[in-house]
Amino acid sequence: MTKGAEQVVLTWIWIGIVAIAVIGTVLVIRQRQGKALTGRAERQALPPLQRTVFTLQIGDIVQYDGGDWVVEGRLTFDDNGYTWFEYMLQDRDEVRWLSVEEDDRVDVFWMEPVTDLEISGEPPKQLTYAGTIYQRGESGTVRMTRIGTTLNRQAQRCRYFDYSGSNDQVLSIEDWDGEFEITAGRRIRPSALSLLPGDGRRVYDD
Repeated sequence: MTKGAEQVVLTWIWIGIVAIAVIGTVLVIRQRQGKALTGRAERQALPPLQRTVFTLQIGDIVQYDGGDWVVEGRLTFDDNGYTWFEYMLQDRDEVRWLSVEEDDRVDVFWMEPVTDLEISGEPPKQLTYAGTIYQRGESGTVRMTRIGTTLNRQAQRCRYFDYSGSNDQVLSIEDWDGEFEITAGRRIRPSALSLLPGDGRRVYDD
């Protein structure tokens, strides 16, 4: 073989080596990209964070009482370091309040706004509503913080009066700068609620 022919052969050999190296590099990059995409897809396919009655966020769904109730607002009450929550839930034109507190146990109350009970001055120690006799229990003045919409509950402080009746029935009176907000309902089991994460946005914007 002549010297010129040998140089041609060596040139082609080097071209082949370079081509193999380039192809190998491309394959490695594609493999890494494929793993990254697979990992991202797996992360996206993971189930969403679980919700509890203490971690509900705006836009979450509470399934109960035959409805899909959207969390539109949340109040956090602080009575000298003891805190509890009230979530404003809405399903179309219907509004409910979910009250959650924890002392020796977790207590959850499903509450409906009351518009046909007149209160003026100091709420009484006993009252009757819808055929049920309620006895006043705890009361006090609390500070609160809020997110989302909370309707007429806009003051920084309020007085509250909690009432209990038979068969786990409860009634709550809140005095917001002279405006009384009254709700009535019942204690329910937390496990009776289905809690679904939302997208963090209100559904029923004004």
